[in-house]
Amino acid sequence: MQLSPINQERWRRFRKNRRGYWSLWVFLVLFMLSLLADFIANESPIMVRYQNQNYFPIFTTYSELEFGGEFDLAADYRDPYLAEIIKEDGWMIWPLIRYNYRTINYDLPSPAPSAPTWDNWLGTDDRGRDVVARLLYGFRISVIFGFALTLLSSVVGITLGVIQGFYGGKVDLIGQRMIEVWSSMPSFFILIIVASLLQPTFFILLAILLLFSWMSLVGFVRAESLRARNFEYVQAARALGLNNTAIMFRHVLPNALVATVTFLPFILAGSVTTLTSLDFLGFGLPPGSPSLGEMVNQGKTNLRAPWIGISVFITLSLLLTLLVFIGEAVRDAFDPNRTR
Repeated sequence: MQLSPINQERWRRFRKNRRGYWSLWVFLVLFMLSLLADFIANESPIMVRYQNQNYFPIFTTYSELEFGGEFDLAADYRDPYLAEIIKEDGWMIWPLIRYNYRTINYDLPSPAPSAPTWDNWLGTDDRGRDVVARLLYGFRISVIFGFALTLLSSVVGITLGVIQGFYGGKVDLIGQRMIEVWSSMPSFFILIIVASLLQPTFFILLAILLLFSWMSLVGFVRAESLRARNFEYVQAARALGLNNTAIMFRHVLPNALVATVTFLPFILAGSVTTLTSLDFLGFGLPPGSPSLGEMVNQGKTNLRAPWIGISVFITLSLLLTLLVFIGEAVRDAFDPNRTR
């Protein structure tokens, strides 16, 4: 798809910011690796070849009986007995890390939390779970949660902002007063109270955070819409008989989005930070979930196991730094005051 001249110029300015440009590539590589976490860190083989038949345990749960075992239970491929049976008449392709985020290593050289070894590259947490696997899965769920919250809050905030700015008058006045009242509430404490009353899940937590996160973009879209609604092209569209909805979303909104796109990477970083904070306090994702906030809490609790705190600190610092650098580059690319 051919970009318009103005978007080509924006892309050129974005690439000119080397720090933001390479941060985008590093972030995309890390995110793609996290999306492939099931193929990188898993307690089940990617593929099993047994008696001239192919099995894919990474997608399907098989019984021990299918591999010559004795019990009609889910096959434990890490069991030496079952592994020896498969080896006699087949082979297995294992992921790079033979643990997922919930796998407990019962063969640790020392009590959990265990120090880094060749088997557990960054050690284990206090329950014997592999730190690398939990970081990989935690990175994925944090970024996906941040993307989902950023997308939903942007849709709600941009829609309300363009409606307020386009109609103005009483609609704008009432909308601003409601936003002022809603934004004056102690949102973080309300989030903690609601999360303590409900059993937190990914979607319930997303809905709770959406109650307050949508307000961050309303002001920018409203200001741009107030300015753009009196432009000549809007008056011409109205004279041609277009209804208000078509004018708002076809003519006013595209111009208002230029100022708001630059804030999306920062909103994503804030979403990741909020989820990490709630998980750290115990009001986030369900217990046992691969959570960076829960790992921060483990690092605080297990000071004698510094590999936990250092690992999650580096991961969070890298993630947030990349997002900030990308946001700065996007801001520079969309800055109308920058010339060739």
